Amino acid sequence: MQFRGGSSKGLFFNASDLPDDPTERNRLVLQAMEGVGSGDPRQIDGLGGATSLTSKVAVVSRAKNSNADLDYLFLQVVVGAGEVSSSQNCGNILAAVLPFAIECGLFKATNPTTTARINMVNTGSICEVTLETPGAIINYAGSARVDGVPGTAAPIICNYLDIEGATCGALLPTGRSIDLIEGIEITCIDNGMPEVIIRAKDLGITGYEALSELEANAALRKKVEQIRLAVGPLMNLGDVSKKTVPKMCIIAPPKNGGMVSTRTFIPHVVHDAIGVLGAVTTATACLLPGSVAEGIAIVKDGINSYSVEHPSGEFTVKLEHWMENGKIRIGRSGVIRTARLLSKGEVFLPDRD
Repeated sequence: MQFRGGSSKGLFFNASDLPDDPTERNRLVLQAMEGVGSGDPRQIDGLGGATSLTSKVAVVSRAKNSNADLDYLFLQVVVGAGEVSSSQNCGNILAAVLPFAIECGLFKATNPTTTARINMVNTGSICEVTLETPGAIINYAGSARVDGVPGTAAPIICNYLDIEGATCGALLPTGRSIDLIEGIEITCIDNGMPEVIIRAKDLGITGYEALSELEANAALRKKVEQIRLAVGPLMNLGDVSKKTVPKMCIIAPPKNGGMVSTRTFIPHVVHDAIGVLGAVTTATACLLPGSVAEGIAIVKDGINSYSVEHPSGEFTVKLEHWMENGKIRIGRSGVIRTARLLSKGEVFLPDRD
């Protein structure tokens, strides 16, 4: 099936329909997305959308362990590289996992809502997802709006549980709130998505530029990539030259009443919004004492709902957090997404070479 999940789009497979061997599985995924000529950035012979946001895959099955209901493996097809990466999660695609599981009979819907615990296989983290199922039938229509997605749809509530350091092993994988890399102060952080937070002013930009302007700035892109490659080992990610993490989030003071304004390289093109777990991690960095966001982010007392501004609007994140022995601790991280089933059927793969 093909779903829109949040502000992304991808193919969803029942794990039992794909090979167990990762190499063979990834080969078939590339054929489905790109067809003949693996690495074609246009993806003209396959079902991919020729952007990182529309070249995503979910592999879903019943959970192997009792702490979850469903297992969800996320695969990112790296556009133009002929590669498949499993080094990160995707919260947008996750929003459509439970609808897919119900549609294909992996999970039974209940009335009036259905809730499932989803194991994100990439990191072993759990997300509790609830969607509207009146009469035990999925409702896709509704009034919830997600910036970066046209129209409205039924809300899907996603509560991420214990995602601190899900990929890097610690909220602050370097052990510090600020590191100095390539002459630039940065914060390396992982609350569900490995990210490097950088002040826009330290890169000589405002942080409010259009995506096209940022992507056309060769000197900026070179500097951002130099920092990314340098911090990979420091974040316990190793050589990241061929990885899709860490994401590089450039921050500036908010302009529209939010917590912070962002522009995010993911990692080589600029996101036209912000990823789900990227928004969660960015909001966490803004709450972190001594991070590069201190003095830039607007943090209001007595609330746990934070608006992260991005190029096409804002993303609201709910964070349970507290201080413990002088360190910030994060509990449940909640977001609202939407999803829509786009198509179901067969994808015809090219003949083997």
